[in-house]
This record gives sequence, C-alpha cells and structure tokens, in this order.
Amino acid sequence: MEWLIPVGIVVVLLVVVGIYLWATYNSLVQLGVRVDEAWSDITVQLKRRADLVPNLIETVKGYASHEKAVFENVTRARAETLQAASPRSAGAAEGHLEQALKSLFAVAEAYPQLQASQNYLELQKDLVDTEDKIQASRRFYNGGVRDLNTKIKVFPNNMFARGLGFTEREFFEVIDGAAISEPPRVQF
Repeated sequence: MEWLIPVGIVVVLLVVVGIYLWATYNSLVQLGVRVDEAWSDITVQLKRRADLVPNLIETVKGYASHEKAVFENVTRARAETLQAASPRSAGAAEGHLEQALKSLFAVAEAYPQLQASQNYLELQKDLVDTEDKIQASRRFYNGGVRDLNTKIKVFPNNMFARGLGFTEREFFEVIDGAAISEPPRVQF
C-alpha cells in the first residue's frame, strides 16, 4: 500500500507534464499557422502591386518613352519581388522596387499632362492603397513571428520546441533601409 502514494505522485506529474506539452504544442502549431497565413497575405499584396506596375510603366511610357533605363529598372525590380520566396529575399526586393518606383515618379513629375491623366491618377491611388495593405500585412506577419519566436524561446518551451520541429521565423524587414527612408512621392 505504501508504494501507491509515490506511484500516484509520479502519475499525476506525468499527466501534468503531458497536458502542458499538449497545450504548448497546440499553441505553437496555431502560431505557426497564423504566421503562414500572414505571409500568404503579404504575397497576395505584393502580387497585387506587381500587377499594377506594368500599367503604371505603360502610362508613363506614353509620355516619356525615352526613359528606357528607368522602365527597365522598374521591370527588373518588379520581377525580383515576384520571385522572392522568403522574408529576407522579399525585403531585399522591396528595397529595390521602392528605389525604382522613386525614379519612375521622378520622371512622371516632369510631365504635367501625365500628372493630369485620369488613368495615371487612378493607378497612383491603387498603388497607394496597395502600399497601405502591404504595410498592414507586414505588421500582422511580424507580430505573428514575434509571438511564435517568443513562445519558442521562453523556458521551458525552449527545451523541447525545436525537438518538436518548431524553429524561429524571419521577420519581414526591408534590407536596404535607405531605399525606403523616404517613401515614393505620389502627387494627386
């Protein structure tokens, strides 16, 4: 009969540890799914912006067809954003596209007729809206990454989270901070 008390204590401890592991595993899975969903939202918005860029280029080309290098840079940067598969590569591509769009808007400023074009104004409006959505998606993604990374790093989760296949995720940061320190100037 004396052996029942130590066995009971061990069983209770194992049940408590099992419940803790089960709850922690499920919360890590939920956070991982939330981060994946947020990354998907970012890629949708990046694709939306990439779809707007060719129309913007064609509109500006109609007024400034001799600015071939600017158009090629924007097209190259757009392709880079579409090929980005990770937060690090997307961050680098974002910096390049921001720089290229600054150049495109600088060219557009030299053409008052273009500035007054309804098509150009609509494209600018759509681009600003998309940029706002990208920014919101980045904040949501980075918040999810923060929560997941914190959950993985805190004690005692750090002792078994990696063993269960959970790894820290990268934040979505623009690599070339100077490229976005001043946003593209969009005038209406």
